[in-house]
Amino acid sequence: MEKEKLRRYLQFLLVVLAAGAIFPLIYLKTNYQETILEVFGMSLQQLNTIYSILGMVFVVGYFPSGILSDKFSAKKLLAVSLFGTAIGGFWFAQVPSYTSVVLIFCIWGIFSVFTFWSSHMKLVKLLAKENEEGKFFGILDGGRGVVEAVLASIAIMIFSGILGNSLAFEDKKAAIVAVIYMYSVALFIVAVLIAIFVEDDKKILLKTASPSEKVDFMNKMKLSDIMKLFKNKYVYLHGGIIFMGYAVFWTVYYLGGFLETNVGVNPVTVGTIMVIVLWMRPVGGVIGGFLADKIGKTTTIMGALTGAGACLAIIALLPVTLGSTIFYALIILLAVFLYAIRGTYWCLLGESKIDNAIMGTAIGVISFIGYLPDIILPAYNSFLFNTFGGNGGYNAYFISSAVLGAAGVVLVLIYAKMSREESKTREKLIVELENAI
Repeated sequence: MEKEKLRRYLQFLLVVLAAGAIFPLIYLKTNYQETILEVFGMSLQQLNTIYSILGMVFVVGYFPSGILSDKFSAKKLLAVSLFGTAIGGFWFAQVPSYTSVVLIFCIWGIFSVFTFWSSHMKLVKLLAKENEEGKFFGILDGGRGVVEAVLASIAIMIFSGILGNSLAFEDKKAAIVAVIYMYSVALFIVAVLIAIFVEDDKKILLKTASPSEKVDFMNKMKLSDIMKLFKNKYVYLHGGIIFMGYAVFWTVYYLGGFLETNVGVNPVTVGTIMVIVLWMRPVGGVIGGFLADKIGKTTTIMGALTGAGACLAIIALLPVTLGSTIFYALIILLAVFLYAIRGTYWCLLGESKIDNAIMGTAIGVISFIGYLPDIILPAYNSFLFNTFGGNGGYNAYFISSAVLGAAGVVLVLIYAKMSREESKTREKLIVELENAI
């Protein structure tokens, strides 16, 4: 029994490694935006265009990814996703043309969402026993943050070791290429481990699932189930809450550029601060999860959105003449709120009145709505930077994101009110039925 438990935990650990390793390469701009722009010879608008295209690939891929993971082995899809992303990374390290970079990001979009997203969520669901699901999904997000932070720490050591105090183009190129290779090799290694040690879906299911869960997994989805899903108002509200929360979270990808452009911090220090920001993911996720259990899910999400919005407004409005230290502190505090948002907005899923038989499809629909910022925000930011310039663009973006955070708070309030009223109505009906009997 203990051996089997250890085997499950090892497989779960590998899924966490996969989840933590696949996205940092795609979002390398978080820590190295200015270096990437210089080395690849592109403008910020061109980079934003690339991420708009990536967002389109992401959003289109969320819904069918659930269907794909039900049709094919989730383990094999996971391994293919990691191999494909690694190959794209090796190509990216050659510093190809802008057109090739666009194609690389499209490939990454396919392998990181269409073949990966639902597959890794499904594997976690299968590996977790009925009384372990909360713990497993909580560790998935926090563990992913730890993996990202460890890889980022290695990356900044490589980057600073090669670049040092130099600002020469060739040194910057060598440093960023080495970082890209490191992430690509890490993906390749995890892909091999997944292929060797993770078991096939059906084998895991037979070992871990309850009889009712086995029936759910074996039953085919009916059209009436899908129609019921689209009539569920909580699905749209939940999607809207994730949309606002994710839009606020997106500011994390621009914090490094803000420090370098507006505050005048050097690239190595920016990279170091952004690594600290990454280490706030397990901190924010754990604190958010703990508070969600103690004071309520909706209260925690509202608090995180409010805190993030306040930090963004202060960062945008403070004069840079105050020095860099105050901005470091605010950005690290902001990161705690941002990762608390990201670590808790999916916890509403259990309160969204969704049948288990259509849970996977529901995740796809909510993801489609919630992650639309991947398409919208790059183009929106290009507009802001063209309108307000480099420095003003960052400030305008942070202030508008704070407004979206406030809108998110309103949606959570509506969600909570509807849920309370429906619960009261259900309790009243139960009492009436009991009295009638």
